Amino acid sequence: MEKLVEVRNLKKWFWTGKTLLGKKESIRAVDDVSFYIKRREILGLVGESGCGKTTCGKVILRILEPTAGSIYFNNRDITHLKRKEMMKLKEKMMIIYQDPFGSLDPRMTIGAAIAEPMDVHGTVPKKERKDRVIELMGKVGLSEEQINRYPHEFSGGQRQRIGIARALATGPEFLVADESVSALDVSIQAQIINLLKDLQEEFGLSLLFIAHDLSVIKHISDRVAVMYLGKIVEMAPRREVFANPKHPYTKALLSAIPVPDPGQRRRGEILMGDVPSPINPPSGCRFHTRCDHVMEICRDKEPELIDSENSHYIACYLFSK
Repeated sequence: MEKLVEVRNLKKWFWTGKTLLGKKESIRAVDDVSFYIKRREILGLVGESGCGKTTCGKVILRILEPTAGSIYFNNRDITHLKRKEMMKLKEKMMIIYQDPFGSLDPRMTIGAAIAEPMDVHGTVPKKERKDRVIELMGKVGLSEEQINRYPHEFSGGQRQRIGIARALATGPEFLVADESVSALDVSIQAQIINLLKDLQEEFGLSLLFIAHDLSVIKHISDRVAVMYLGKIVEMAPRREVFANPKHPYTKALLSAIPVPDPGQRRRGEILMGDVPSPINPPSGCRFHTRCDHVMEICRDKEPELIDSENSHYIACYLFSK
C-alpha cells in the first residue's frame, strides 16, 4: 500500500541556553526518528509522558519546525516549504488536540468553530458552510439544535466530538490525534475511539494516534511504534507487538496494563527508576539505565532500529543479527 506520510531521521531539539562553561544545552525531544504511515492506516505512537510523542506529531504538521531530517507527504518533501505553500497543504493535514476545551475559543459558537478552518483555507463556499457544519456535526453525533451553543455548555466527550468535526472540516487525508481520549472517562474513551475508527473508514483517513496507554492503542491501531526518550525502540503490526513484544521497554509497558481480574497477577518486566533527562540522555542505548538485560555494548553504542523479522523493527542488542 502506498505511503502517505514518511519521516526520515527526524530531529527536534529545543535550545535551552548555555551552561556555566559556555556549552550549549538542548532538549532532544525527537532524536533521529524514521517511520511511515500508509494510506488508510492508523499508526499508534506510544510511550511514557515526556518521550517526545506530541512533539513528533507537531513537527510532522510543521506546527513546530524540525531541527533536522525530512518530512514527506504524498511523496513530496514538505520539510522546507514556505509558509504560503504550507498553508495550502495544511488543509490536508489536521490535528485533534488533547484538551478539547483549551483548543476551542470560548467566545465562538461551535458552529463558528467548526466553520473556521473552511474560512481560513477557503475549502467550502460561504453559502454552503452552514450545511457542511450541520453535516459534520451529524457525523460526530451532535445535533443541529446545538449549533449556536458555546463550548462551556458541552461535556468533555462532546467537546472532543466538536474537535473531531473541526479537524474534518477541510476534508483532510491525514490526522494527528494527540492524546485525544486521555482526558476522558473510560466509557467515553470507547465511544470516541469507535467514532474515530468509523470516520477513518468512511473518509479513507490516515492517522497518527498518539497515546501513553497501550490498551487504547490496541483497539485502534494497525501498527504500533514504541517511543522512549526521543527514539523509536520498537515498531510492528499491532498483533505482533501485543503477542510477541521484544524490546524490554515494550514488555514493561504491557506489564503495566491493569488486569480486570484482581486475583490474577500480571508477570513481566517492571520498570525501575525515572526517565533520564532529555537534556543529557545516556550514552549508547537510552534505555540501558532501566534495563535488566543491559550489556556492556548497550552503554557504549546506540542500537539501530532493524527489521528483525516480518516488518518487526527493534532497536536492541538482544536481537541484533
